[in-house]
Amino acid sequence: MDRFDYIDGKLFAEDVPVSRIAAEVSTPVYIYSKATFLDHLNKVQAAYSELDTTICYSIKACSNINILKFLAHAGSGFDIVSGGELYRAQQAGADMSKIVYAGVGKTDKEILEALDAGIGYFNIESEEELENIIKLAKESGKKTKAALRVNPDVDPKTHTYTTTGKKESKFGVDIERARRVFTQYGKDENVDLCAIHVHLGSAGKTVDPYVEALEKTLELIDQLRDDGFRVEAVDLGGGYGADYGTSSAPSAAKYAQAIVPLLKGKDLKLILEPGASIAANAAIMLTKVLYLKKGGEKKFVIVDAGMNDLIRPLLYDAYHFIWPAEIEEKFMPGRRSKELEIDGTEVVDIVGPICEGSDFFAQGRSLAPVKRGDLIAVFSAGAYGYTMSSNYNSRPMLPEVLVDGDKFTVIRKRQNYENLVELEK
Repeated sequence: MDRFDYIDGKLFAEDVPVSRIAAEVSTPVYIYSKATFLDHLNKVQAAYSELDTTICYSIKACSNINILKFLAHAGSGFDIVSGGELYRAQQAGADMSKIVYAGVGKTDKEILEALDAGIGYFNIESEEELENIIKLAKESGKKTKAALRVNPDVDPKTHTYTTTGKKESKFGVDIERARRVFTQYGKDENVDLCAIHVHLGSAGKTVDPYVEALEKTLELIDQLRDDGFRVEAVDLGGGYGADYGTSSAPSAAKYAQAIVPLLKGKDLKLILEPGASIAANAAIMLTKVLYLKKGGEKKFVIVDAGMNDLIRPLLYDAYHFIWPAEIEEKFMPGRRSKELEIDGTEVVDIVGPICEGSDFFAQGRSLAPVKRGDLIAVFSAGAYGYTMSSNYNSRPMLPEVLVDGDKFTVIRKRQNYENLVELEK
């Protein structure tokens, strides 16, 4: 899954004990493993190597430019959803021809910035958006390519908030309307509508929905080609499951085993937009126990990280494996699961200091015994962890640390109180 392992009872990030990072950088802190990022990217690249494939890592999952730089160097393109993410990709030295731009509400300013940058494809979410991009491209004398996002009405059976491929979605257009969109706009001189984009949502746990969506999409592409339109690429989006628990999601190879045969001989470039499947296991959030507290029949472990630092458990009812960073041999977790059965563990709620009852990372969870001052690791925190964090309760944003072998680097400094108010002065 990753390069976060226990050695003699102590948790290491690659070859660095996380206690050393805590001693030098303090807690809470996000700790990334470069080797894990690259391993997951390489597995996706290898899985689809039989096809003409462009991997566009989804910046929204984890967006630090230092991470984007080494992913770009390893051959990754990028999926972006804002002008800020385009700027990050540019700062990271990304190949602009390997940028795909999604999002239902692109502003004129953002569209013009992307046209000037010469991105690979705009992912079109609505007819009115396409009309606007055509207008802006013509006015600016630019040419670009576009992929129409279609909703195949396939349910990936994930959380409601992360399901985006159903017919009743703010994203994309109904697959039945796609031919009409191509008929109306498919021969424009400035915006070459030459690809189809599909995105079912996030945290998919099975391959079947992706196969069903691709089969429907290929039928549409055949119809469009019969209508006289050139379709050169299919973008299958992201949302591929990540292992938040041991072996809880299909591997890249497993997805590819089902997808690649469907695309062989179709004369289509393939674009993929993985985010969590590359980033999730590449980080932990390390936090420290502040207090232990009894509340009726419950026991609370109060830590120095809060829901502003990692909102996924509250927002998506998301599971993260949580375990002390230093343990006795008998508490060594053989696998990462909610249902760990180890003698001597205690059932606790792991909560933060935010003034909200929803400020928790786990409820009713078995945990090896801890005391004030102990370090606790929240695993698989690399995707939508830091990027969704905030300054709620005027809490400074956490530092980000990148581990590479036996060395680590602070790639984002911890905010201080002055940073909190500097834009208000």
